Amino acid sequence: MSRIALYIILPLFGVILGWLIRWLYAKFQLSSTEQRAARLSEEAVKEAEAKSREIQLETRDQLLKERHQQERENRERRNELQRYEKRILQKEENLEKKQAALDQSKRVLAGREEQLTVREESVAQEEGRWKIELERIAGLSTEEAKQMIIQSMENEAKRDAQVLVNKIEQETDIKAEKIARDIVVTTIQRIATEVSSEITVSSVNLPSDEMKGRIIGREGRNIRTLETLTGVDVIIDDTPEAVVISCFDPVRKEIAKKSLERLVQDGRIHPARIEEVVHKVTREVSRVISDEGEKVFFDLGIHNVSQELVRALGRLYYRTSYGQNVLYHSKEVAVLSGMIAAEVGADRDIAMRGGILHDIGKGIEAEGSANHAEMGAELAKKLGEDPRVINAILSHHNDVEPSCIESIIVQIADAISASRPGARRETLNNYIKRLENLEKISNSYDGVEKSYAVQAGRELRVLVNNDAVDDVEAKDLAKNIAKRIEAELRYPGRIKVTIIRETRVVEYAK
Repeated sequence: MSRIALYIILPLFGVILGWLIRWLYAKFQLSSTEQRAARLSEEAVKEAEAKSREIQLETRDQLLKERHQQERENRERRNELQRYEKRILQKEENLEKKQAALDQSKRVLAGREEQLTVREESVAQEEGRWKIELERIAGLSTEEAKQMIIQSMENEAKRDAQVLVNKIEQETDIKAEKIARDIVVTTIQRIATEVSSEITVSSVNLPSDEMKGRIIGREGRNIRTLETLTGVDVIIDDTPEAVVISCFDPVRKEIAKKSLERLVQDGRIHPARIEEVVHKVTREVSRVISDEGEKVFFDLGIHNVSQELVRALGRLYYRTSYGQNVLYHSKEVAVLSGMIAAEVGADRDIAMRGGILHDIGKGIEAEGSANHAEMGAELAKKLGEDPRVINAILSHHNDVEPSCIESIIVQIADAISASRPGARRETLNNYIKRLENLEKISNSYDGVEKSYAVQAGRELRVLVNNDAVDDVEAKDLAKNIAKRIEAELRYPGRIKVTIIRETRVVEYAK
């Protein structure tokens, strides 16, 4: 039992002893902590007291500074108020002096006003007497004199205004002419086209005169077959080693020429062979027509064109006008129209399209009384071309009035292309003779003072006497001149007859 009790007592004693030691250590720590807390509290109190004294000193210094600043500002304000008060007093003194001077001036003005009133009454009396005297001398009342003066001033103002308007119009005409000339010259300088000329007859060279008999054939059957198939006249005369082909249709003439050249080269000439060669050449020429038309449209950058227009344009490759190739002329007109349209701000595409199609009527295979402009416009309208393009085709010879600026541009480009040096060929004597005949016909009528053939003979302008010919007679005169021209002269296209009847009043300033 004693050993068991010992085992129990010893651990219990150890636990109690450990607890006692921890309690003593905790008490010691508590005492030390209280002492340290007391010391820190004392230090904090001292530090707070020092900080408080420091803050009090700083506050007192700041208050002193602010007090000094306030006193200085107060002194400055007092000084400024004193200066302001002095200025106010000075202004009051000046105002009193000015008021005194103003009162004096009013008194002086009042006296002068009384004098002026007396003088006005006197002048009014004198003016009345002078008016009566002037009316007696001039024989006019005051209102009549005013009207005369106003009318004179109005006439003078109108005259000055008219002079100014005339001056502005002259300057505008000079500037407009210079600008137009610069545009046209620049456009002409930027284009260079080849010149191609053809005539209505072609000759085929023969290796010998014996070939002429083979071309004629037995009883003339070979030459009749060739003429029937091609629609040309084959002229075999005394010209050595040459045969002449004559036809006004350039396509048929080209087909006949190429066919005859191949037959001569081949040597086999008989009706069957002639028919075979003519058909083959016709297909080749037809292909050339399409190729030439497509090539021109491609070169100009014009798209969405029907095959009918392409073929009609391609036929112009074999067409000439006064020695100028019509296809090259149309292409040149299109290029010129595009350049001028770009310069003046018009629609370049419409101008170029109107330029290339303006003579398309010359390539249409049709018969009738309509001229090439009307046939071309009809074809363009049928194929859905723009109305401006149709108007450009119709108006390029002034058959109708231009309805847009693009039509006028096509007219200008057509005139430039046709009139440039080397473009067209016509003997000078024939040209002058034709113009003289036109003027001679119109001058033969009574009442005609002068007549002028213009636009290369396409228009005849007739100036008539205003007193001798009235409006009704002018219409009859135009019809009679047109009928006589149709009966007596031969000319391509149309000739426009314009009767000019006007009254002119001319005065000279000396």
